[in-house]
Amino acid sequence: MNYVIGIDVGTGSVRGALFTEKGKLEKLATQRITTWNPKEQFYQQSSDEIWSACCTVIKQLIIGISIENIKGLGFDATASVVVIDTEGNSLSVNVGDENTQNVILWMDHRAEKEARIINTTEHPLLNNSGGKISVESMIPKLLWLKNNHSKCWESSGYFFLLPDFLTWKATGQDSRSLCCVIGKCNYQCSPELSQWNYEFFESIGLGELRNENWKKIGSQIITPGKLCGKLTSKAAKDTGLLPGTPVGASLIDAHAGGIGMLGCSSEDVSSDFTTRVGSLAMICGTSTCHMTQTKEDIYVGGLWGPYYSAMVPNMWLLAGGQSVSGKLIDHIIDMHPASSLIKIKCQNLNVAEYLDCLLNRITTERGLNNVDELTNNLHVWPDFHGNRSPLADSSIRGMIHGLTLNVDEENLALLYLATIQALVYSTKFIIDTMKKAGHHTMESIFICGGLSKNKLFVKTHANAIGLKVLVPEQEESVLLGAAELGATAAGIYPNLQQAMLNMAGAAKVEMPNLNVNKYHEKKYEVFLKMLKHQIRCKLIMES
Repeated sequence: MNYVIGIDVGTGSVRGALFTEKGKLEKLATQRITTWNPKEQFYQQSSDEIWSACCTVIKQLIIGISIENIKGLGFDATASVVVIDTEGNSLSVNVGDENTQNVILWMDHRAEKEARIINTTEHPLLNNSGGKISVESMIPKLLWLKNNHSKCWESSGYFFLLPDFLTWKATGQDSRSLCCVIGKCNYQCSPELSQWNYEFFESIGLGELRNENWKKIGSQIITPGKLCGKLTSKAAKDTGLLPGTPVGASLIDAHAGGIGMLGCSSEDVSSDFTTRVGSLAMICGTSTCHMTQTKEDIYVGGLWGPYYSAMVPNMWLLAGGQSVSGKLIDHIIDMHPASSLIKIKCQNLNVAEYLDCLLNRITTERGLNNVDELTNNLHVWPDFHGNRSPLADSSIRGMIHGLTLNVDEENLALLYLATIQALVYSTKFIIDTMKKAGHHTMESIFICGGLSKNKLFVKTHANAIGLKVLVPEQEESVLLGAAELGATAAGIYPNLQQAMLNMAGAAKVEMPNLNVNKYHEKKYEVFLKMLKHQIRCKLIMES
């Protein structure tokens, strides 16, 4: 039996999985990692700890397995920034901290000022970031280091996004994944042109990054899944794998989820691969990433992209998202007075399952045909942590309309339902923005991640948007996507598309209930008016 390993480095842990070459999950392993929060908006990690955790996870996965049968290795990770000196050692990213804290986490917002400065240039290259650069990207963070931490800046040898750091540690090759440099580093790429844009970097005060053929941020750019190198003797010793094991060029974590599920098969979905990847892929966890592929480079204000070959080779990627989704649902539940009693009553059910059962009971008691219709007088705007897309406005805040003095468990259930509906309308808002910009009509939605296990969340997407929703039967889509990188690098499949189609497996399909379409259209109209009212209120207070 031949195997491949996928490693996923998230915000709080390293997760790994052992798959057969056909995509069957054989084993999982997890190792926690530390996040430091030394100041408000500062979030830091240690690449030494992260690499050690990766090695621990790999060793756990191969217990009882002949390592000769491990044919490939793939990595994905958050889009965090790793700083390394000229000797390959960690460099502190905060004045006064120890060198072990050399990672600026993706969610770190220390560079908000620098992001604003970059956006004031209105450089044409920013059109590939939805018209403005995000504080979550690498370049504002590098500008912050230059402006605020000269010792780190002057001693730096390499700046990696975390996925590329992992392939460097594994292979010794300082290549960069096209996914990383396009999506978070303002690399310029199209079928005709692939380059770092010196004029852009000079305009924002980072022109010296061009030195030594852009060595610090990447001289060699590789398409995801291509062989980026083979495991070094040292990395082999650290992981327990054989030296020379092929390692695939990496992906950002959400993109790995897209790769892992877009190959899913179902009788209800077209077998045309191009049509399938043109649907919406949602990776849903603490936050949600919305991604779709197109044959043309369609610009959509407020969305990231279009990025060429950043996820699926030879196609353009558009990416949007919600800053909070799973976290918002948890917050709404935890802040409600009835939640503590429900948690006691739940026993073997989780709170969401309990609330789902309660909503079904309320629907029957009220003589309604569908759960969807319970929130006639309760509406939520879900951007409690700002809007990632399509508004790209971190100052937008959450809203709840229709509150009463009632604080019983029925009230919580209705608020929970209204919150899920709001998250779905936010997805519809993104889709509608894409359509207005000229994006083709979508055939379906693919969902993976923690919220894909929430049946109400999945069903509401189908009903409110009017599209069939596919949930992979293989629940670990992100890890599978990472493993597919290793399988492609090892030559098990000739290209990433074939790895996707052969390893993804089947999907469960949720068909839309068109009987509630008109109801959701009304709710969506209210949803959009809530935004207008919030903007109007802000203008009044600022006048």
